Amino acid sequence: MKTSATTQTGDYLDLTHAPIELDGLKLVDQARAEEAGAVVFEHKGHKAALGALHPDDPKVKALIDELKAKGFELRIFVVSKESLEYALSFYQFIPKRGEDIVSKVGIGAEEVSRLKKELVTVAKVGEALTAEFSANQIATKKIMEILLAGALNNRASDIHLESGEENSKLRYRIDGVLQIVVEGIPEKVYHLVVSRIKLLSNLRINISSEKQDGRFTIDLDGVNIEMRVSVVPAEFGEAIVMRILDPSAIRLSLTDMGIRPDDLEIMKEEINAPNGMILNTGPTGSGKTTTLYAFLRTIADSETKVITIEDPIEYHLDMIEQTQVNPARGYTFASGLSALMRQDPDAILVGEIRDKETADIAIQAALTGHLVFSTIHANSAAGAVPRLLALGVKANSIGPALNLAIAQRLVRRICKECRVAVESSDDFKTKVEAFYKTLPERAVRPKVEEIKIFNIKQDGDKKGCEKCNFSGYKGRVGIFELLRVDKEMEKLITETTGEATIEESAIKAGMVTMMQDGVLRVLSGETTFEEVEAVAGKIEGF
Repeated sequence: MKTSATTQTGDYLDLTHAPIELDGLKLVDQARAEEAGAVVFEHKGHKAALGALHPDDPKVKALIDELKAKGFELRIFVVSKESLEYALSFYQFIPKRGEDIVSKVGIGAEEVSRLKKELVTVAKVGEALTAEFSANQIATKKIMEILLAGALNNRASDIHLESGEENSKLRYRIDGVLQIVVEGIPEKVYHLVVSRIKLLSNLRINISSEKQDGRFTIDLDGVNIEMRVSVVPAEFGEAIVMRILDPSAIRLSLTDMGIRPDDLEIMKEEINAPNGMILNTGPTGSGKTTTLYAFLRTIADSETKVITIEDPIEYHLDMIEQTQVNPARGYTFASGLSALMRQDPDAILVGEIRDKETADIAIQAALTGHLVFSTIHANSAAGAVPRLLALGVKANSIGPALNLAIAQRLVRRICKECRVAVESSDDFKTKVEAFYKTLPERAVRPKVEEIKIFNIKQDGDKKGCEKCNFSGYKGRVGIFELLRVDKEMEKLITETTGEATIEESAIKAGMVTMMQDGVLRVLSGETTFEEVEAVAGKIEGF
């Protein structure tokens, strides 16, 4: 083998038996790799490995020179055509980040500062838009700036434009609840805005009878925020929903998420396990992805290889290889997971377990030295087990593979600006003491004498304040239940015991239910009994 300071040239290598790293493929785009007959299949720090049909080919040499100029220390191998084609096939697993994003709505620093001062409430956004609708000359760009900046300024997760026979309207989803921003949008203005959004999203403007999906970016004073757009035909035109993918939304660490210290300790222990499966359950919009991303960000480092397979990739994470399902190319959760297992990962995130094949591969991965994270549709932590059984997974495989099942919901935080303290009666304190007796010893709880309960400020028919858009709530926090699988639980699962028995055993072993966690949030002054009941069911004892 000949060696230089930056290049090591070796003999033949069969890439079909080598892990193909997506980070390596990303160094050279697919068209260039195919043209040169060469592929970078390994990349760690400033070291990389390249396989080529003909290393002396001028195109390969040019590629090598470029990589060396970027500071890479290269190992070069001769590969066969079959071997090269195998490696090139892995390009399909690289998500084309921004492939549907063709335009940007730029909002500069001065404009951002002005809009932040003006659009402080949903009502203010509505007033600003109404003024633009009645202007002599309709400025679509201005309307879009107000619509988008207003959504961001009021922490909206989604923007809804809904066509009507006479009254088209705009709504924001804030803290999981839709709020009307403006009604009675003039027909001409509505169609101009819809056309503008479709143009930005690279969608066909002249087609209104088919559903279309696209994306565009808001450049908010140097911060890129992606907008995922869905357009569907409606009775009186087209309806649009735009999902706001703000990268700051997933920068929360586990300690930032407000999880009780005792539950947080359990989570940290399980995500640092060498292998096994962690499943998160809950309905759409309950924060499952945010929680799993926080797990990945906790364990991702230079010594840990983390790969994801998602549908779709909404947020991009540093130090993590993310891939996106593409059924049209045969890349499903099951086939993708099977392929990624050959990438020698330490941890894998599977966006969702939907079928037996995906579940079987994920469980096999958990049993063979990998840490697997995923979501599954179930109403409770205990419900994850019968859901896997319903998919056809063998009971004797679930117990040994599953480390932790999580169920979660999001409850709205009571607005600190307009909340009103409620004086605790002796009867209420008695109820609290009785509730505490139902909790395991580990559960962190406020002292009875320090408990502060709050209600929402009410003024006639009006509740809340301008700061919370007169909802009484501002922001959200998760409530959780964690089911750990110990030897006793593993035995129950193997015996295909029902959900109720599994839950009963988990509670005896120290599980705090979502309902109990929600009540603790109320007793800590974070939310209200009404809000907990809205997402977790009727509360007994209070």
